[in-house]
Amino acid sequence: MTSLFFLWGFMTVFNDILIPRFKEAFTLDYFRAMLVQFAFFGAYFVGALIYFVVSMLKGDPIARIGYKNGVVLGLLISATGSALFWPAASLSSYPLFLCALFVVGLGFAMLQIAANPYVTILGAEKTASSRLNLAQGFNSFGTTTGPLIGGYLIFEYFAKTGAHGAESVKLPYLGFCIVFIVLAVVFFFIKLPHIGEGKIEKGSGALRYPHVKLGILAIFAYVGAEVAVGSAIISYLALPEIAGLTEIEASKYVAIFWGGLMIGRFMGAVELSEIARVRKHVLMVVIPLAAFLFLWAAKSCPIDYLQSHSFGDFASFWSQRFLSDWAVFRNYLPFIGLCWVLFRLGKSLADRTLTIFALTAVCLLGIAILVGGKLALWCVVAVGLFSSIGWSNTFSLAIEGIGHHKSQASSLLVMAILGGAILPPVQGWVADQLSLHVSFLIPLLGYAYVAFYGAIGHRVGRKELSS
Repeated sequence: MTSLFFLWGFMTVFNDILIPRFKEAFTLDYFRAMLVQFAFFGAYFVGALIYFVVSMLKGDPIARIGYKNGVVLGLLISATGSALFWPAASLSSYPLFLCALFVVGLGFAMLQIAANPYVTILGAEKTASSRLNLAQGFNSFGTTTGPLIGGYLIFEYFAKTGAHGAESVKLPYLGFCIVFIVLAVVFFFIKLPHIGEGKIEKGSGALRYPHVKLGILAIFAYVGAEVAVGSAIISYLALPEIAGLTEIEASKYVAIFWGGLMIGRFMGAVELSEIARVRKHVLMVVIPLAAFLFLWAAKSCPIDYLQSHSFGDFASFWSQRFLSDWAVFRNYLPFIGLCWVLFRLGKSLADRTLTIFALTAVCLLGIAILVGGKLALWCVVAVGLFSSIGWSNTFSLAIEGIGHHKSQASSLLVMAILGGAILPPVQGWVADQLSLHVSFLIPLLGYAYVAFYGAIGHRVGRKELSS
């Protein structure tokens, strides 16, 4: 299952590479180039909405076919979208590329709806957050490696073979299509617990649970807050009173922000599990350090240097950049130490840990609003580390104890990813009207609601429903 999470993380960041490639190939302005993201992420909302409507009118589809077959269906839809890149490139049609991305997004929406609850079900509910954090950790691993491999393939390797412009995406997406089909075949024939068949009922049964409705808002707030902070970092670090960095210099800090999600999720997978105490203590030290070293090495990798230099020169230059980046990455280690302490305070409880981490994000953003300089810089960057478990813990708490309504609730939670499209523009409006400093109140309020959900919201209505 973690292979799926890695794959859609890996492919999602390919969009960042497609935007400049399509902008150049089709001579687009920025608005039309950004339709790449609109087509892809809009499909998440549309796909989840379609699923929810079908479940209301006809009964939950996954209740009929099972989670495993739901994954197979999502893979086949994604394979179809990836295959459409070939005719789109051959016809040099930007609208067809957008349609292809939309179909890939529909497939990913189905995968999200099926895979997230399935991972939580494969074991006791108490450790559901641990399993989902592990899977989401591999998703972040995909988002970390995707730009490196994708950038090399599209901008370097296929450019050398003469495949410029839109033609350079043909083979990478054909490869994705083949991988999706192979995975679909594997998942179809492999023996997995066949959960999800049985009671089928029409209507919006998932919305009868108050903690599900509050969880939808929590996912909306979490995704919106996380994306808003990540989107504002470069502009924030460019402010003279913060660091006055250029876009290239600030990009390293953006990488640390998103890399923090990978580190925190792998730590959460260990801490929220029920493995032996001694092994847990060892892994809670080894895993974050290994993930930190990987992030440091990956973000120091000069992929563009390969185009005109030998491998030996490339390795030498990489080592030089790796060492020079220590001046930046070393300041992140104390926050990893703080993360370790907060996991201990969470006592391996998903709700308690979610509350502590969300409150920490609130405090960090509060400091960033009130002060300036390097302290504000690192407070904003470290928010990514303490956002890490937000999706997994919120999702698992939101579908806890609702029986066969899990997949319908999952579709509603996936729809709430829309927060990533709503809160960043709201923060931008506040920044235009007041200041970029003050605009961080928007994600701060988002994290505050997530903390409320971890402390109180996920319990609302539980006793009345059980009685």
